[in-house]
Amino acid sequence: MPLYQAIVLALVQALTEFLPVSSTAHLILFPWFLHWQDPGEAFDVALHAGTLLAVILYFFKDWLTLLVCGLGGKYPSSATPEETAQHKRLFWYMVVGTIPGAILGKLFDTQIEEHLRLPMIIGVSMVGVALIMWWADTRANLTRKLEESGLGDGTIIGTAQALALWPGVSRSGITIAAGLFRKFTREAATRFSFLLSAPLIAGAVVAKLPALIRMHKAGALDLPLSTLAISILVSGAGGYLVIAFFLRYLQTRTLKVFIVYRVVFGIIILVWAFLQAGLR
Repeated sequence: MPLYQAIVLALVQALTEFLPVSSTAHLILFPWFLHWQDPGEAFDVALHAGTLLAVILYFFKDWLTLLVCGLGGKYPSSATPEETAQHKRLFWYMVVGTIPGAILGKLFDTQIEEHLRLPMIIGVSMVGVALIMWWADTRANLTRKLEESGLGDGTIIGTAQALALWPGVSRSGITIAAGLFRKFTREAATRFSFLLSAPLIAGAVVAKLPALIRMHKAGALDLPLSTLAISILVSGAGGYLVIAFFLRYLQTRTLKVFIVYRVVFGIIILVWAFLQAGLR
């Protein structure tokens, strides 16, 4: 893969991992539309390592607070007992929310990778989830803050995150929609979604690393390490900026533009897939 293609796909990953438009769909369809060669699993690991770096760095203080308090400590030192208890609860809600995606990923990741990464399926998913997002985004009384989250929120939003294994769903899209159904503000639902993404992305990267290391030792890695490193940096830097932008955006705006984008893009995918099928 030429370096420029790697950079383009890293930017696509950065833009679409955290916006509710499905990074999987875009990473599958960009090479399909442009007739580029599939970059392979090693490149996929690099891109996800980049976005993992972005979400860890952006929410570093939040995760430090949650980890220390969740494991029985106190952080920051000025926190009141009520705040420490609140952080401890939120940490364990995140743990609970990670479980459904981890289980489904372990059980069905290979089957999904081999059988569901098809343009027709992705197009239908893009439109279908857009309608769910529209329904959630038009609900009234979106007033709950992240501090008001409970075990039910972690369970429901975590289960929604597991559905994002299906190509075209969008992890951020479906989890933000679940948060809105739980009456969180748009910003709180998005912050919950992004915090919840870190353990699952980390798990996916760690799960694929041994195979990547074996490929490298066997000389079967068809991408230079420099290309992988640049991809990680581009994906990470771009993802960090997208997180900052999206959280500010939702303080005063709705999801409408992303809903419209999903519907239009989904229709384009379906039409293109039908045309391609007709030409065979």
